[in-house]
Amino acid sequence: MVEGKKILVTGGAGFVGSNLVKILCTKYAAQVIVLDDLFTGNRNFLNGLDVEFVHGSVEDQTLVEELVQKVDVVFHIAARNIIVSNANPREDLMVNVVGTFNVLEACKKNGIERLVYSSTASVYGNPKYLPIPEDGNKSFLSFYSASKFSGEVYCQAFYEVFNVPVSVVRYSNVYGFNQLPSNPYCGVIGKFIESSVKGDRIKIHGDGEQTRDYTFVDDAVEATIQAAINPRAIGQIYNIGTGVETSVKRLAEVINAITGSSSKIDYIDKRDIDNIRKRYMNIDKIRHELKFSPLTRLEDGLEKTINWYKNYTNA
Repeated sequence: MVEGKKILVTGGAGFVGSNLVKILCTKYAAQVIVLDDLFTGNRNFLNGLDVEFVHGSVEDQTLVEELVQKVDVVFHIAARNIIVSNANPREDLMVNVVGTFNVLEACKKNGIERLVYSSTASVYGNPKYLPIPEDGNKSFLSFYSASKFSGEVYCQAFYEVFNVPVSVVRYSNVYGFNQLPSNPYCGVIGKFIESSVKGDRIKIHGDGEQTRDYTFVDDAVEATIQAAINPRAIGQIYNIGTGVETSVKRLAEVINAITGSSSKIDYIDKRDIDNIRKRYMNIDKIRHELKFSPLTRLEDGLEKTINWYKNYTNA
């Protein structure tokens, strides 16, 4: 369903998007168009890849329709992240909700073969049950989680009413290549790696016992592609994670062990967003229906990410 196809990747110069584009180009010989407003994206992440880059936003309905007309498959990865969303809820609404509506409408008008929408584990808020299944309770503790779930609801409506062949994937704490610590919106792993490599103190919000399900980007990308390939995925929602719970403190300790750093850990005030005590995913559904299982252990993924960071920064 993706091999040799013409594919649009919104947000394709961002962290997850650029890794997806690379695999689509190199493994599946796809003809890829990237739409990115470069708010957090970086065109350098696409160096050496034969892609058509369009600098623009999913808010631009005319542009989105023009690009969707040219392709067979769409991966909608573009979004404002949790930090930006809480700082500017209206921008979050326009990009994450209206932008998603624009993509869905264009896919409907042009009879697109497949659409995959990227959502987030943040829609679960503070979960009642662990590991979290796809039908677990939803709790919206940020504008980001509210807007991403709104996008999911519109995906379901376009599927039910117009038969748009859409699938939804919920990412859990993805990390890996192209997650630059210099980006103020970088995730915790990138920041921990930078501090560890430099020998600086690693700062942890709270007591470090809060847990997450950290997912290596190669696994997240392959799962996303499987959601576009397998016809069983149409109209479905899938958790993308590892099913393994890791504390933030343990994460920092593993990074220090891999780098050989003696960086000390400082425990500072809790963050004012994403203050969720425990969260990890039940991935039985994607295992059973799409026959996908993550291949990368946390230690191996961290080692690959650290090596990438050192090469990228000449550290």
